[in-house]
Amino acid sequence: WRGPYRGDSGYHRNDSRANDDEGHSDSTEGHDEDDEIYEGEYQGIPRADSVKADSMDGVRRKDQEELAQQYESILQECGHGKFQWTLYFVLGLALMADGVEIFVVGFVLPSAEKDMCLSEPNKGMLGLIVYLGMMVGAFVWGGLADRIGRRQTLLISLSINSVFAFFSSFVQGYSSFLFCRLASGVGIGGSIPIVFSYYSEFLAQEKRGEHLSWLCMFWMIGGIYASAMAWAIIPHYGWSFQMGSAYQFHSWRVFVLVCAFPSVAAISALSTMPESPRFYLENGKHDEAWMILKQVHDTNMRAKGCPERVFSVTTIKTVKPMDELVNMGDGAAWHAKWRINHPLLFMSGLTHCPSFSYYGLTVWFPDMIKYLQKQEYASRTKVFVKEKVEHMTFNFTLENQVHRQGQYFNDKFMNLKMRSMVFEDSLFEECYFEDITSSNTFFKNCTFIATLFYNTDLFKYRLINSRLINSTFLHNKEGCLLSDVSDENNAYMVYFVSFLGTLAVLPGNIVSALLMDKIGRLRMLAGSSVISCISCFFLSFGNSESAMIALLCLFGGISIASWNALDVLTVELYPSDKRTTAFGFLNALCKLAAVLGISIFTSFVGITKAVPILFASGALAVGSFLALKLPETRGQVLQ
Repeated sequence: WRGPYRGDSGYHRNDSRANDDEGHSDSTEGHDEDDEIYEGEYQGIPRADSVKADSMDGVRRKDQEELAQQYESILQECGHGKFQWTLYFVLGLALMADGVEIFVVGFVLPSAEKDMCLSEPNKGMLGLIVYLGMMVGAFVWGGLADRIGRRQTLLISLSINSVFAFFSSFVQGYSSFLFCRLASGVGIGGSIPIVFSYYSEFLAQEKRGEHLSWLCMFWMIGGIYASAMAWAIIPHYGWSFQMGSAYQFHSWRVFVLVCAFPSVAAISALSTMPESPRFYLENGKHDEAWMILKQVHDTNMRAKGCPERVFSVTTIKTVKPMDELVNMGDGAAWHAKWRINHPLLFMSGLTHCPSFSYYGLTVWFPDMIKYLQKQEYASRTKVFVKEKVEHMTFNFTLENQVHRQGQYFNDKFMNLKMRSMVFEDSLFEECYFEDITSSNTFFKNCTFIATLFYNTDLFKYRLINSRLINSTFLHNKEGCLLSDVSDENNAYMVYFVSFLGTLAVLPGNIVSALLMDKIGRLRMLAGSSVISCISCFFLSFGNSESAMIALLCLFGGISIASWNALDVLTVELYPSDKRTTAFGFLNALCKLAAVLGISIFTSFVGITKAVPILFASGALAVGSFLALKLPETRGQVLQ
């Protein structure tokens, strides 16, 4: 080791090794012990190799505990300062990119469906594909980060996200756009499991809960950024260009491009940061770990005005390596396996609960708002019966009307928009339709005699059970059959509601950060789940848009504390060599629960509010129960 040695505070390296081959005899060479029944098995006496495995396991556990205590002491000496705050903002950008990814598809769907002629099933698949990609990404990148390093894996995953997010802005077809968003989701899926594990390994015990909770705020900032950019960019339809009919680049594609900026910024900033020293120690790279810890110490001391303070660590504990197959092989007792695996089992169930409820409700809620808007819109529908109109020119917008048994002779419909118009059992004779743009408009059981359609999107599939006699369609507009009312105000409402819902978690973030180390992770998690469960019931009483928005903001502001506690608990519950693997696995389950919640909840839109709310409340109640079955990790050093 290069560095100052101070006998009173140096940490000595333990290079002692147990001789695993001691007592080996040539007489056993070529003899297969596994084929014999050990004599003591009949008396319940453990085999020698089982005792040996338990002994090795005990030695390794002791070494790991000593390393954990020493590492905590080193972090205490390094202090909390400029280095941790710099890393905080760097990793915050990566977490911000994850928050942005959740919102992108939902914001562009109303515009993208026009360009890509999306059917309802295609729209649903596009909404779910991001979660599926993130599920795969969390599992893959989480496992890889424990093998090749946190920093390197995060750089790879963010690069994949940036590249495919960029491509998705330019591709034209639905299939290629779907693939790019899937790949983009796979890339960003590594953000959450790696970011929290990475940052925690630079935090001392008394700072860990609070500062990991502060880090969660960047997910909220990502949602605000996406909402603000959508509000500022997508409605500007003039921000577009096209090359004939083959290539179109509209404003929603500019928004998709802008949403890749946080990921690109995170890559640039992360390239200046070091690898986690804890990862290096787990892989026997003590020199590299010592250099990084010294860098942390010196950076913080210089920023605090104490550049003369010397990093006193000279040696770091060495952990005895062990084959995991020996450690937890067939020789391990069932209670030992249960001790190792039961936190993962409870965490798997616990992760499902808030994810199923939160994502299910947040996607169900906008659909419910749209349903309420449609009901209110339908209540204002004007109905005309048996009207006779002759020699008239319609050159103004026709909207939200039903015409039954009407007769139209020598009328002109020119340069107008038809929104939610229905003509039933009507006669059009010698009429002229020119330059018509329509949405949710249909002609049912109508008769057209000597009528010309020129440059319209009134395709024949809008004419349901209708007869055409000596009528002609010329220069039809290319486009899609849109089922929803094209209303820019609705788009603004979606962006505004998402902005409010994301901003509403700010108070919960602040409270959870300030109290995380005071009341503990489990109390925070269980308490937030119970209060969220209660607040969820109040959604049943929301019968207006404003009431539903307020109640959803309340639910989001309360439930964020359980998310923060869950992130901190996951980091502290698993050892360093399995931390991102476990976090990635649990985060993958989280996204799977999100897909299930979204699929189930949205199927009840327009049918009942009771079932989604009961499902969400029930899941949160189960989560609060499971939280009490886990060990409290407050005040413990990282394993």
